[in-house]
Amino acid sequence: MSPSSSTARAGASPVEAFRSPPSITPGEPSDFSCSSSSSSISNITQAFPFSSGNPRIEETRGIMLLYRDDDVVSFSSSNLPVERKPLVCVLGVPNHMTYADFCRFCASFIQHILEMRIVRTDGMEDRYSILIRFDSQDSTDHFYKHFNRTRFSSLEVEVCRILFTVDVQYTGSIEHAQATPCSSTEQPSCPVCLERLDQDMSGILTTICNHSFHCSCISKWTDSSCPVCRYCQQQPEKSNCFICQTSENLWMCIICGFVGCGRYKEGHAIRHWKETQHCYSLEVETQRVWDYAGDNYVHRLIQSKTDGKLVELNSHCRNANDFKGSCECVDSGFNEALLNSKVEAIVNEYNELLATQLENQKMYFESLLQEVKEGSEREISKAVEKAVPVKKMQDKLDRCVNEKKFLDELNDNLLKNREAWKAKILEVEERERKASKLKEDKISNLEQQLRNLMLYLETGNTVESSNETKDGNVLPVSINSSQPSNIK
Repeated sequence: MSPSSSTARAGASPVEAFRSPPSITPGEPSDFSCSSSSSSISNITQAFPFSSGNPRIEETRGIMLLYRDDDVVSFSSSNLPVERKPLVCVLGVPNHMTYADFCRFCASFIQHILEMRIVRTDGMEDRYSILIRFDSQDSTDHFYKHFNRTRFSSLEVEVCRILFTVDVQYTGSIEHAQATPCSSTEQPSCPVCLERLDQDMSGILTTICNHSFHCSCISKWTDSSCPVCRYCQQQPEKSNCFICQTSENLWMCIICGFVGCGRYKEGHAIRHWKETQHCYSLEVETQRVWDYAGDNYVHRLIQSKTDGKLVELNSHCRNANDFKGSCECVDSGFNEALLNSKVEAIVNEYNELLATQLENQKMYFESLLQEVKEGSEREISKAVEKAVPVKKMQDKLDRCVNEKKFLDELNDNLLKNREAWKAKILEVEERERKASKLKEDKISNLEQQLRNLMLYLETGNTVESSNETKDGNVLPVSINSSQPSNIK
């Protein structure tokens, strides 16, 4: 918003800055738009058509002029537009983010936000945009630097795309129905807390259906619908034919929910009836029920497009004169009883038809379950037959593994015993060697003693024989030098 417009509307309601006047001439800019935009920034701006309001009641259209943010012209944190204003646009917010989710996302700047307005951007059916006006330019710059190109959540891939806003112009409004008082008049107070909508006390958020709330109040509303008119920003997805993906002349089977195109397109709905015998189909556009078997409509009540109530199709009095519209019935009690009997008959007929169809569906699905069961049993028997040799091979493998394990343990034990016995054999051999040596020494000593004894005996015999010889000479006996001189 330009400073001049802020001054001019200081006494106006705080939400009027983002609202179009009651009567808008196409091409006429709103009060907060800056009509004196210089041509020097025209080459770095881009226009985004937008709309707001409940499409069933009143729709306001306009154009947002935003600074470009692409590869050619981009603004870093230190190179922001010179003629920027405290007005930004958060472009392409996912529809699954509610008003409360976005308020929590920018909760750190919520005290600096004066107004927020939710709008629909053309070409983004599953997304919406938010125009935000701050209390100062510094807050706007900090908001841009902090949230631009950041993810809305760590679990999502969508990023927050923020563009500085040059101008916002309302081009016109279209009334589709008579607006209710709550949607056509300015609400001076918040519908949640009933306090005045004062931007000095709290920021103001205007929903996509042009209802305004305090940001602190709407942040507690977890639903995606408006608390006043229940208009939901998450519009239901359009139905398509399951086969050809067309969205025109669709019929939905009320038995299984199959959606197919009519006979004037590709005829997938009637082909579904021929394949499954589901004879009741609901026309998506008019909510009427068609019976393929009887080849006519079978419903009795339809939903009125004006007030949403259930009314009887082509309801008229049977007693009225033809082409006159006058009724000769006088007794209202009789008419009421007749109507009740007709409704009861219709209910009984519908219940009987529904019971018949349910019984047919029960038999059909039971046959399918029986076929699946038989197929499963056959597969199980085949698997068991294939598993028998596998089991035998597994048993044999287990036995071989056990035998190998036993042989490995036996081999380990034998290796351990081998080392022990080897040590024992060495010990025995050493002991035998020592005993043999001792024995040999003892034998050599005994042999030496025996020789000495024999020598002693021979010497004694010689002396005795010399004593017996008289006048004889005793001759010395030569002793072998090899014999020892000691006699033990």
